[in-house]
Amino acid sequence: MSDHGAARPPFRADQVGSLLRPEILKAARERYLGPQTPDQHLGPHHNAELRAVEDRCVCDVVAMQEGVGLHAVTDGEFRRRSWWLELLLTWDGVSAHRQGTTAFTWHTADGKEQPFSRFWVNGPIRWRPSSVVRAFEFLKANTRAVPKVTIPAPILVHMYGGGDKGIAEGHYKDVEEFWRDLTAAYRQELKALVAAGARYIQLDDTSIAFLCDPKYRDTVKAWGNDPDALLVDYAERINAILEGLPADVTVTLHQCRGNREGNWSAQGGYDPVADVLFNRVNVHGYFLEYDTARAGGFAPLRLLPKGKIAVLGLVSTKTAKLESADDLKRRIDEAARVAPIEQLALSPQCGFASSIKGNPLTEADQRAKLRRVVEVAEAVWDGA
Repeated sequence: MSDHGAARPPFRADQVGSLLRPEILKAARERYLGPQTPDQHLGPHHNAELRAVEDRCVCDVVAMQEGVGLHAVTDGEFRRRSWWLELLLTWDGVSAHRQGTTAFTWHTADGKEQPFSRFWVNGPIRWRPSSVVRAFEFLKANTRAVPKVTIPAPILVHMYGGGDKGIAEGHYKDVEEFWRDLTAAYRQELKALVAAGARYIQLDDTSIAFLCDPKYRDTVKAWGNDPDALLVDYAERINAILEGLPADVTVTLHQCRGNREGNWSAQGGYDPVADVLFNRVNVHGYFLEYDTARAGGFAPLRLLPKGKIAVLGLVSTKTAKLESADDLKRRIDEAARVAPIEQLALSPQCGFASSIKGNPLTEADQRAKLRRVVEVAEAVWDGA
């Protein structure tokens, strides 16, 4: 298995995290947990029979990832219904439901808009032992590759909770107290993951990418937050949870404009956020959505500092169409005119299944896209 030129993550050929759930896993969830209505089973489960099915499916998807040549593998987030809620709903003080807000909306293929989940902080936030840690322990014990774990970025709680205004509608009247408790919970989570052997940790986030969109910048203003000041604050909040991590732990930050069942939420290039994103967030690399024109051009990569990697999300998980190797190489060449080639890598723009249903493509399509990422990375970076 090639390391594609990278000594530590992120690798030249990499991936974001979630993978399509097999039908056997979907059926088992419904059998053991009941029908999947919007507000059911948003958090972790404790069903032993379902866990046994998950174990088998995770082993199969790990073998698939190793087979296509990926140097880092995930468990596909197979034990989660949602890419972000399982972790947060483990803890005290939080809840979520789909009918909560139209501040953020999904854009569907037929032009309709659907509301986001609303996050509520209805009590003191307190860390509890995490289903994510337990899932990572199984992954680590069942792969020869680098096990990668994904968790939602802490700033999502603030953004999806409605900013300062929305947080104050719940338990916390002092927003700084909210941040203190949230930071403490995240530090405990990261400590537990590191103790379990995690050395490649990814924070998944839409908040900063949403600040690229004029529509959502106006939403933030309506909450009483200044978008540019909030961006700086978000960088500091991320840094606060990462303080004290061992030097051998790699942390990356994934930026996405929404990805659920082929739908999207935000648009706008990285220009308004690039300087803070690249120079004030203390992570080793960035997974950047770049599969459509909605993400803008590569010019913001000029602000990428030495020592950090930008993983170009050029392969779409929203469609079954397989990108051609020549087109991917051409786009990498374009990016390399802005940032050094040795600071670039390749991946899909997001996961394939941010929710149980997954995006509109098949497991065969998914495998072909991951293999294409590896194939192109080997051609572009071997010997670079």
